[in-house]
Amino acid sequence: MTDFLKPNSPVGDPIRALAEAEQDGVLALIIGVEGPSYRPLGAFMAVLAGGKRVGSLSSGCVEADIAIHAQEALDSAKPVICRYGRGSAALDIVLPCGGGLEILLLPRPERALLAQLSAARAARRPQSLIADIETGALHIAATGETGRNGATFCTRLTPDIMFYTFGKGPEASTFAGLVQAAGYPNLLLSPDTETLGFGTQAGCQTQHLLKPAFPAALSPDKYSAVVLFFHDHEWEPPILVAALDSPAFYIGAQGSQRARDARLAEISALGVAPATMARIKGPIGLIPSVRDARTLAVSVLAEVLDTAHNSARA
Repeated sequence: MTDFLKPNSPVGDPIRALAEAEQDGVLALIIGVEGPSYRPLGAFMAVLAGGKRVGSLSSGCVEADIAIHAQEALDSAKPVICRYGRGSAALDIVLPCGGGLEILLLPRPERALLAQLSAARAARRPQSLIADIETGALHIAATGETGRNGATFCTRLTPDIMFYTFGKGPEASTFAGLVQAAGYPNLLLSPDTETLGFGTQAGCQTQHLLKPAFPAALSPDKYSAVVLFFHDHEWEPPILVAALDSPAFYIGAQGSQRARDARLAEISALGVAPATMARIKGPIGLIPSVRDARTLAVSVLAEVLDTAHNSARA
């Protein structure tokens, strides 16, 4: 069974699951948040035949009840709004965070439209899904921010972070494996077959590097992170120079401050301006002077996600 159709999976793809399901389903959307919340406004979940779920809207507090109301929405063929936590009549369902959730259940969303949305997401094109709260009608727009506007609700869908991990050794393979386990799209590139082998075992896509260069076929977008884990630092300058020509929001390379200074001197000699080189992070990671591959992987992933969060808020 593919990941996006795993029963009760908290990390699958609800849009794709509904688009490809053989039986009718329900799309559940968070359209209102009061106070703290486990998931953000606009988060969604799919409820499939038999109450199977893909995605989550809480820490596990409301999903089973949503599945019950989803069947009611299917039976009535009309949207249903459920309220949990603050202001809810469901006193037996408590949100530990103390907040309130308003969730819209849309029965039988149009599969062709969801397939179109899924294709746009696969192509890494940001899209907005707009739902009519009263009728349940859906349409896709190129623009629109998450939120309610009268009788409609808009969910803005942006691509997941794409990780391009370059390097050799346990640091590169451990980081790529962590990214894969977290569910992010990724590609591990290395001149070392053992490193690639460990990446393959972790489920990562891999590519063999035959020379110090950024493969011409790769096109990092503004939702991409390029991370280097080389001990042979001569591999770094040509890869980093090419990465700097992309809109990737995060570009970083492993190494000490001394290695960073030597790296920047080589890149400067290649004609890269100081303002452009300033985009390169190094040493990388939120925890300084890490010498363990596992801790480094967590530290760097946290830094990438923190950078993405801050960029989205800017």
